[in-house]
Amino acid sequence: QPLSPGLAGERLCSTEEATSGSGTYTRHGFIYSSLAGCLERRSEDSGLPVVSVVRDSESQLLPNVGAVVTCKVCSINSRFAKVHILYVGSTPLKSTFRGTIRREDIRATEKDKVEVYKSFRPSDIVLAKVISLGDAQSNYLLSTAENELGVVVARSEAGVQMVPISWCEMQCPRTHTKEFRKVARVQPQFLQT
Repeated sequence: QPLSPGLAGERLCSTEEATSGSGTYTRHGFIYSSLAGCLERRSEDSGLPVVSVVRDSESQLLPNVGAVVTCKVCSINSRFAKVHILYVGSTPLKSTFRGTIRREDIRATEKDKVEVYKSFRPSDIVLAKVISLGDAQSNYLLSTAENELGVVVARSEAGVQMVPISWCEMQCPRTHTKEFRKVARVQPQFLQT
């Protein structure tokens, strides 16, 4: 099959016409591309052809469900934090993807007691996991419910990078002021930022 350039999130065909292969996902009976690249259709002996999307080396990596991403908090309210996704794993993204961390996805326990403003603040750098793919506005749903996920870099009101002192607090080394955060239990080698 001749290859045509595909856009990420583009609807390719219905699941009655083909089977979803690599680089695609299915939703409501249709197959969509999960990355930008070229469309490939492979005929299978068993019946339906397999549709997959192959990334050309220059094209965009996309956050997939289950991927750990690094993001920056843009704004918070009582229900969620809005973030910009900067990295998937250790790969920097070329364009900005928006994400949302809902209040109930911040912590694994005592979800009803979580307060967003005691977990994140704007400009915090957060490790999170993708729990569902974006809609038309490319707004990914993210979770920080695991111990390894949460705030990795935060600056105090004095503008100094804070040091984690517990799973829910960070302290400014200059003023010794403590601030609440959902702190990631980061392996020590990641703290050299």
